[in-house]
Amino acid sequence: MSEEQDRIDAENERLFGGGQPSKRKKHQGMDDDDIIASGEGLESSKRVPKWFFAIIIVVVLIAFGLTLPFWGDRADAPRDWLNWGQLAALVYMLVFGGFVYVMTTMYEGNDDDEYYKDEHDEQDDDDAK
Repeated sequence: MSEEQDRIDAENERLFGGGQPSKRKKHQGMDDDDIIASGEGLESSKRVPKWFFAIIIVVVLIAFGLTLPFWGDRADAPRDWLNWGQLAALVYMLVFGGFVYVMTTMYEGNDDDEYYKDEHDEQDDDDAK
């Protein structure tokens, strides 16, 4: 059993750096602050394409059309043309669509990027000391 554990320990040291800080750091990757400061992947934050909104609108119109009363109603159980469920769906789409819009445009066009860059550079200078 000890030999098996020694083999596992040796494999772990080989994979994860085995106590050598530079090798371990290489395998670990970047910290969250380093990722944000590098800006990699953040430049692809473009506006949502118009075809995506078109698909959403078509799906909503089809869903609304299927709620109308001429799709398989029985003569003895008529339905209203508009009901509270449709109103609730409209309110839901407006509230959460607005939330998504606000969250996606919150930092757009902000000139605070320079502030965060300077703050990160100061932290790097402190770490180097």
